[in-house]
Amino acid sequence: MNPILLLFSFILLTTACNNPSSPRPQTVSSSPLLLLQKQQIDSTNFELFLRAFKKEQIVEVWAKEKLGQQFKKIQTYSFCTSSGLLGPKRQEGDRQIPEGCYWIDRFNPNSKFHLSLGLNYPNDSDRKLGHAQYPGGDIFIHGGCASIGCIPITNRKIEELYALTSEAQRLGQTKIQVHIFPSNKMKSLINNATQHMVFWQNLYPIFDYFETKHTLPKVWIKPNGTYAIAN
Repeated sequence: MNPILLLFSFILLTTACNNPSSPRPQTVSSSPLLLLQKQQIDSTNFELFLRAFKKEQIVEVWAKEKLGQQFKKIQTYSFCTSSGLLGPKRQEGDRQIPEGCYWIDRFNPNSKFHLSLGLNYPNDSDRKLGHAQYPGGDIFIHGGCASIGCIPITNRKIEELYALTSEAQRLGQTKIQVHIFPSNKMKSLINNATQHMVFWQNLYPIFDYFETKHTLPKVWIKPNGTYAIAN
């Protein structure tokens, strides 16, 4: 059996065994392997990138072969629910889903929300621009259908995404990047903004770079907390 399918089966078994309160795993509509095969991407040699849009409430999954240049979109998941408003997360308890550039920094197969993928929030930008002592933390993409700042996509969908990201990590991808934007219509949002306009203008080049090239920009964070592209 292909390693990714074995991994997927293992995830389902360990989740059910180690977290008795978790619901019975649901059957996914298509295996993670097929998502890659449909785009002619080698499932033994791939990397992932995730992109989320808060207004549209979707998470896009993009993949490419390691030596490839351009990513291809292989799946889109809808949020099950959301919390907060458009705009960045700035402090603990504000119920905001963050906006900015992150990566998956932990995998939790025993989550209260079935399975979860942790993000490295707060990053250096959030620490500089957010609350000095209490910027918040523990932001995840997870199962279930509840949110106080996380992105829930239901148990069925997180099983598929968890299997994909776990396999990408097993194949050597140390940082699976996750970009979170307020909307996939950034220009329109900025033109009509009454607040957060400066922050969204700072994010726009990162959004536009990937949108037009389907390759990831090299993003760094300046000492003042703003994002910049180093390409």
